[in-house]
Amino acid sequence: MSSRRKILDAVRSRTLPAAELPSLSQAWITYEDLAKQFAAALEFVGGRSAFVDSRGEIAGVVASHPAFAAAKKVVSHVGEVSGNVDLSAVADPHELEDVDFAVLPGKFGVAENGAVWITDEGLRHRAIYFIVQHLVLVIDAREIVNNMHEAYARLSIGAAGFGAFLSGPSKTADIEQSLVIGAHGPRSMTVICVGS
Repeated sequence: MSSRRKILDAVRSRTLPAAELPSLSQAWITYEDLAKQFAAALEFVGGRSAFVDSRGEIAGVVASHPAFAAAKKVVSHVGEVSGNVDLSAVADPHELEDVDFAVLPGKFGVAENGAVWITDEGLRHRAIYFIVQHLVLVIDAREIVNNMHEAYARLSIGAAGFGAFLSGPSKTADIEQSLVIGAHGPRSMTVICVGS
């Protein structure tokens, strides 16, 4: 009998007693100031945030972004900001590879880790979240929850679709243990939180 077979037989012969799943009804982490914690967590992972009182201030925040003035191709699904690329007219998402800037809606934020829940609702190509150079997400500041447990409780996935939590720009530290921002996706991520 081979060594491999002996190991696999030993693993298969071992049975563990059934264990109850832990209760999720616990006192999870909460924050006194959700906005402050969200901003700190987002900054920690390489993103930035801006808090504004009204939607009328969104365009000003976007215009102040260092990369916006130089952007040649802009996608916007937020009414307060104009874009020059119409996602509905793009047949193949590969055609979006040279989009410089995107301003898109997010559903809500998570203070614990600076994540924003995004979906493809109303978007023809969800690839835009990941292929764009600079990403701006707009959320309602009152829709920031404390932690991922509260975040998952908010999700209702009744039909097939797309959803993901994004936290900060793309990053990797695989290459020689050195952190690289924007390695596989957006080089910057800004979250504009509207209302307080």
